Order: sequence, then C-alpha cells, then structure tokens
Amino acid sequence: MLLSALLTSVGINLGLCLLYCTLYSILSKQPSNAEVYASRSVAAKEAPAETNGFNFERLLPTAGWVRRAWQPSEDQLLSVTSLDAVVFIRMFIFSLKVFGFGGIIGVFVLLPINFQGTQLGEDYSDFSYMSLDSFSISNVDNGSNWLWVHFCAAYIFSAAVCYLLYDEYSYISSRRIAQFYSSKPQPNQFTVLVRGIPVLSGSSGSETVDRFFTEYYSSTYLSHSVIRRTSKLQRLTSDADKVYRTLARLKSEKDPQQRFKRDGLFGSKVDGLDHYGKKLDDLEDTVRLEQSSLAGKEVSAAFVSFKSRLAAAIAVNIQQGTNPTEWVTEGAPEPQDVHWPFFSSSFLKRWVSKLVVVVACAALTILFLIPVAIVQGLTNLEQLETWFPFLTSILNLTVVSEVITGYLPSLILQLFLSLVPPIMILLSSMEGYISFSQIQKGACTKMLWFTIWNIFFANVLSGTALSQIDILLEPKEIPGLLADGVPAQASFFIAYVVTSGWTSTVSSELFRLKPLIFNVIKRLFSGKNSDEFEAPSIPYHKEIPKILLFGVLGITYFLLAPLILPFLLVYCCMGYLIFRNQLLNVYAPKYETGGKLWPTVHNSTIFSLVLMHIIAIGIFGIKTLPLAASLMIPLPILTLLFNEYCRKRFLPIFKSYPVECLVKKDIEDQSDPSMDAFYDKLRTAYEDPVLMPIQRQRSRDGYNSPLLPR
Repeated sequence: MLLSALLTSVGINLGLCLLYCTLYSILSKQPSNAEVYASRSVAAKEAPAETNGFNFERLLPTAGWVRRAWQPSEDQLLSVTSLDAVVFIRMFIFSLKVFGFGGIIGVFVLLPINFQGTQLGEDYSDFSYMSLDSFSISNVDNGSNWLWVHFCAAYIFSAAVCYLLYDEYSYISSRRIAQFYSSKPQPNQFTVLVRGIPVLSGSSGSETVDRFFTEYYSSTYLSHSVIRRTSKLQRLTSDADKVYRTLARLKSEKDPQQRFKRDGLFGSKVDGLDHYGKKLDDLEDTVRLEQSSLAGKEVSAAFVSFKSRLAAAIAVNIQQGTNPTEWVTEGAPEPQDVHWPFFSSSFLKRWVSKLVVVVACAALTILFLIPVAIVQGLTNLEQLETWFPFLTSILNLTVVSEVITGYLPSLILQLFLSLVPPIMILLSSMEGYISFSQIQKGACTKMLWFTIWNIFFANVLSGTALSQIDILLEPKEIPGLLADGVPAQASFFIAYVVTSGWTSTVSSELFRLKPLIFNVIKRLFSGKNSDEFEAPSIPYHKEIPKILLFGVLGITYFLLAPLILPFLLVYCCMGYLIFRNQLLNVYAPKYETGGKLWPTVHNSTIFSLVLMHIIAIGIFGIKTLPLAASLMIPLPILTLLFNEYCRKRFLPIFKSYPVECLVKKDIEDQSDPSMDAFYDKLRTAYEDPVLMPIQRQRSRDGYNSPLLPR
C-alpha cells in the first residue's frame, strides 16, 4: 500500500470519528434518546422527563462527556459497575503501557533504521507515493549490522512486556481478593452444584440428597434445591410474559381505538383487552397445571447450600463418593446467572451438541476464508485488473485506487466479522454450560481464536502459504514463511486498526448506531418508550477478542513495522474513554465473575510474544544474520517459563479463593446479626424461577402486578 492510500484511509476514518462524536454530543442530550445513551438511568427510573419546550443548548456539541468519563477513579467505577468491568478497562491501560513503551523504541529507534535501508530500492523523491514497506524491517539491507538493534529491541521489549504482565496479574489478583473481603455474603459462595446423584429405588432425588449431605456434612449442611426439567414450562412462561406485556401496553393506550386488533391476517377486529386477557388466563392455567406435574420430573442434579464458605469449598474440591462419576460437584454460579435450559438436556444431547459445535466452528472458520480472499484481492490492484479488465480505466484513477486499497478491504472484513459474535454465543449456549457467564466466556475464547486465525493468519498466509502449501508440512520452514508473509501485510493491518478500531468503536459503541435506529423506529410506531426497560450488558465476547487481536498486531509488528504502534495507541485512548463512558451510563452488570477473564488476556499476550519471537527467528534467517537467529531461540523458551511461573503463582486465585480468605470471612459472619435472614433467603435462592407460584390476579381483575417474580 502506498503512503498516500494510508493517509486517505486515515483521513476518511478520522472525519467519520469526528462526525460521530459531534452527533453523539448532540443526540445524547435529547431526552427521547435516553434509552440509547443513558440506559442505566432509564432502567433505574432516574432519566429526566421529556419536555416539550425548545432548548437551544441541546443542539450545541460539547466534549463534556470526555471529562465525565475521565474523572471517576477506579474505586468509583468499581462501586457502580463490577470487577469484570474494571478488569476490562485495565486491558486498555495495560495495552497503553505496552504500546507506549514499544512506540518509543519502535518509532524513535527502529523506524529510522528501517527507513534508511536500501533493500527495497524505493525512490524517496515523492514521499506521498512511497510504499509503507519502506518503514518496515524488509527495507533493512541483508546482513546489515543495524539488525542487531532489532535483536536487542526484541529482548528489551519482551522483558518489559513480561514485567507489565506480572505487575498487572498481581494487581488484578489483589483486587479480586480485596473485593471478596469487602463483599457481602453471596449465595454462590455458600452453594455447590451436585450432578450424577445416584437416586435409590423407592426414594426421590430430594430425599437422596438430603440423606447424603446430612450424614457427611451434618454440622455445615443447610439446604438443597433439586432441579427439574422445565423446558416446556419455560416456553409457556415466556409466552405468558409476552402476552402480559402486550396486555399492559394496550391498557396504557390513550386512544380506545388502539385497543382493537385484527384476529389473524384476515379476521375481524376484536377488543384487544378481552382477547389477550382470555389468552393470558389460559396460559396461566396451563402454567399452573405444568407446575403441579413436575414433581416426578427430577434431574439427577441439585444445588446444595452450606452454612459456611469453607464447607462449600471442601465439597467442590474433594471427591464425594467412591464412584468418581457420582456426586460430582462444582461451584455454583450466581442465581441470576444460572442457565436453566442446560438442565433440561440429557447427557447424550449435550455430548452430541459439543461435537456439533466443534464441526460448526471449523466450518465457519473455513467459510470465512471467502471474504478474506475477497479482501486480499482488493488490496492488489493488478489482480483486480486481471479479474475485471473492464474496470482498468476506473482503477487507474488515483482517488479510486487509494480508497479501494486503503479503506474498502478493512471495511468489508469488518462487516463480515460483525456477523460472527452472535453465532459464537449461539454455539456456546449449545455446548452445555451451566451459566450465562460461562457461555459468554466460551464465546469469547472461540471468537478470540477465530479472529486471530481469520484476521491475522489467513490474511498473512493468503499470499504465501496458500500457494506453497507443501511448506506448511515442514515445521522448520514456518518461521521463514511467517517472516516473509507478516511484514508484507503491515499496511493492511494499519488500515484495519483505523477502520475496525477507530471508526467502529466510535460508531458502534459511543454513537450506538444500531440501537439509535431501533429506538427511532420503535418511537415512530409505538409513540412512547416501554415501561419495562432493562439496561444492556457489555458484550465481552465481542470486544475482548478485538482488543486482544490488536495486542497480537502491536506486539508482532513492534519489530517488523513499528509504524502501526501510534495508530494502536490512539485506539487504546479512544477505547479507554468511550468504554468508561458506556460503563457509567449504558451498560449494567448482569453477573460478576471476579475478573476471571484476565487469564485469557495473559495467555493471549504470551502467545503474541512467542509469535513475535518465531517471526524474528525467521526474519534474521532471511536477512542472512544466522547468529542473531540462533540467539533468539532462548527468548521464547524464557517467555514460556515465565508464563508457567505466572500460572503457578496467580491462576489458582482465579479458580477458587484460598482457605485463609474463606475462614476469615466465615469468622466475620459469626458476629453478623443479618446472617439468619441471609440463610432464609439462601434456602430458596436457587429455585427455578418458572416454578415460583403465580402471584398475579386474574387478568381481567388487574394488570399492574407482575406475572411471575423475577
């Protein structure tokens, strides 16, 4: 890619970012857009009421949101969000430290060395038409002693990243422990999930569980909730909720004519209140009948609660019976985090689903190579002219060629990639996870490796490995293959960071284009906002893989094409401010995992470092500096040893809390007078919500009480 094409892409995206920020500063002041830009306030019934008077100040763009997003401290952010949200913001802080340190060395040391090389024979007379490869390590002369600067930089940068990783892992671990100490008693701290319950003949599952834990945990056992198959009841309850919401909306209509709805496509109009009232009554009767028939539909699983955290931890970490496939225990998620449909699936169905998910992920990965091939074709004008000779005259226009090679490829790839996160959530929900947080974590992991493979490796290898597939069969050739392909794609990834990082973050997160359009359409047709509004939760499975992909790009290209680092720094600054703003105003936490996603960030960073080392070995080999290539070999080994130390030192804290912490909290509880009330709530905390009795009068007697407690 030419430097002029990159500048065109940067100019277009920077203009779009400024436009979106200006529109956001205006639209976020409009009370009618409160559900879009102040979702948390609307959900908490704190949003300002709409006024009919004209206010000119609402039409003036300001940057006040930047100050409001910047000011709150981390402790203040934690108090209104969750530790997961704080860890998410720490990803940007960590990236800023890494790219900031790397940028100083890369831009002020490595970049001038790359530029003064003559390996590519570039003509520097016209700076704007210079290839971006002139700023990469490819331009350094083969065998040049200047390559030893790159060698030293690789060791210094790797040491700095490892130090920052250790420091961040230590900080987040201490945050996790501190949050545990400061937290009030939570049901999941006292509860375990037991599966594989061997129900004796003549006994129910509930009796078997009660007998077992009364005998072996007589002093600490509190209660249990046996799980039942409720898939049919969940569908009925969902239908009843939808009918109730429709009924409540019709009752609130000011125009009586709005109450009359057509019965079917060609039927006559009927009174909606009467029609949906009868339908709701019938559904409620069916729900009650199904609830009464579930006594014998027990699943061989139960939530078992204890009087102390230590007892629950012992139950999780010690085998309960002589048969390891029976009385299998694991930590319980938070009650609102439980994925109840999991328990309605048989073991065989879950096992088959896992196989289907593996095949589906592989198929999706292969199919995604099609848009990748299209994108790679757009970056090569000669190839486009070969495919479409009738476009030759148009492609020769400077503006057209710059837009096509600099802006369009990354935009197309971003559009295709936006379709993948919902698919990954769907696949993870089929995989047999017991909680929504596990589903999101599973989707996050799938999305991460899908992104790294299809965005990084597929683009890098599309011009080399696909035409030299036999080289992939020789592992010793892989460093050279990557060393040849990775630097060649530096310009594409810089454009991708600008498009996917800058513009996409501003448009999809700050401006929230899709929710804004949906809100406008909803107001046009319904005339008012819904009374039942729930603030969205942050899509970690979508955002974390993007941040980690940029981490891979930044660490990998630090040595090869450090020009990418300033663009990544801009993205991290934008992301830090924008997501702090969204966490304070838009996203509400639905559950808390205590920052368990940080080990994924750590592992991805270690992978990026090792990948950089492997490519460096290949680069020094290609540049005929075999001694430097040989001396690079210990670096990935040392990095992996460092990773193993961190796994031993910090990872156990993210799996379970130590006995020291559990006992201290249990001792504190002994002097807490509110524990008796907590135990009373704990006994029913893990009851399936659809099994709760209906606490609403018949539909035609009133519409204001909820159908089922939530």
